[in-house]
Amino acid sequence: MDNVVDENKVNQVVESAKGQTAGYELPLLLFAGFRTLIDRLHAELARQGHPDLRPAYGFAMQAVGTGRDGATASEIGRRLGVTKQAAGKTVDRLVAVGYAERTDDPADARRKRVRLTAHGLDALARSAAVFDALRTEWSRALGPDRLHDLEDALRTVVPPEAIRLDAANWLGGSGA
Repeated sequence: MDNVVDENKVNQVVESAKGQTAGYELPLLLFAGFRTLIDRLHAELARQGHPDLRPAYGFAMQAVGTGRDGATASEIGRRLGVTKQAAGKTVDRLVAVGYAERTDDPADARRKRVRLTAHGLDALARSAAVFDALRTEWSRALGPDRLHDLEDALRTVVPPEAIRLDAANWLGGSGA
């Protein structure tokens, strides 16, 4: 496969040799699989009453957590690998669309804590259910053994510490 640009398609991958897989195809397929799952998730969440939810919000809501204590903007920024200011902007948007709220920090009057609202918790619960349904679809399409083998193979090559929320740095966001 070769990566080519033509006037109709911006970044098209074309087959160059039968039976050969170019090294760059693996990350493209992994990213396309991720993107397919995330796009389908958000389409379904929109149908279920969460049309304002964006992929970045899901990462941020995971960084806030589901506990009563929530998190500070600094903690959210650290968990996401972004600055406190960038985290604050995301929190502002989550508050504006009703997924989070700011509360006083009982331990420090100078700080605010961010907690998920009932609407935010509902979005996370629905996200989990949709991901389960999408995994079931993949299992039907691939067969349960092949899907398990795929997941197991990825666990073998992906170090556990690489599974984290701070995607912003390698996607071009502002780092901490």
